[in-house]
Amino acid sequence: MTKIKKSDERDCCRYRSHPWHGIDIGDKAPEIVMTYVEMVPTDTVKYEMDKISGYLRLDRPQRYSNVVPALYGFIPRTLTGAAVAERCMERTGKRGIKGDGDAMDICILTEKDITHGDILVLARPIGGFRMIDGNEADDKIIAVLYNDAVYGVYSDIVDCPPIAIERLKHYFLTYKDLPGEKRKVTIAEIYDRMEAQEVISRSIEDYDDSYPAY
Repeated sequence: MTKIKKSDERDCCRYRSHPWHGIDIGDKAPEIVMTYVEMVPTDTVKYEMDKISGYLRLDRPQRYSNVVPALYGFIPRTLTGAAVAERCMERTGKRGIKGDGDAMDICILTEKDITHGDILVLARPIGGFRMIDGNEADDKIIAVLYNDAVYGVYSDIVDCPPIAIERLKHYFLTYKDLPGEKRKVTIAEIYDRMEAQEVISRSIEDYDDSYPAY
């Protein structure tokens, strides 16, 4: 067994991989994807990854009592860009849609009580919401925790209890609301596993086009 010098150990621990750019999505993507979890159902404030540092930062306190009903985060090395926006326009008939410039959002259903974010988990996409915020594509992939004891048997969004989808839908339609102001957020389509994989593939393409150096 090779002995590690203290100086080598210190150098290895000095740096942390950036959750967006430094984490491998996995060689089975888009069927199974590595995901970075920012928020869990017990969070009463909204956390969001700081794009520069890669650390979680407090985005805003939740104004209302709704909390995210699943693990919520994003898929590393993805981007909601031109290819994702083009798919949105193809499917909805809308024009003038652009990507929101963020990583692809994902919510992960699990029966496990996971108490904090800033973790990596494997997930299997089963569908998604074609969400539009103003004129920006803001898709939300719906997935199940890989090998989850309860949700792991679901292969498509139609397998999920309707109440689980309704809770997610309500959260995403209201979580950006501010007192006295309603944002123009709509869910134009609820799509299946195959379309979720198509959207993820396009977001990988968008990322590679925008960040070729990575």
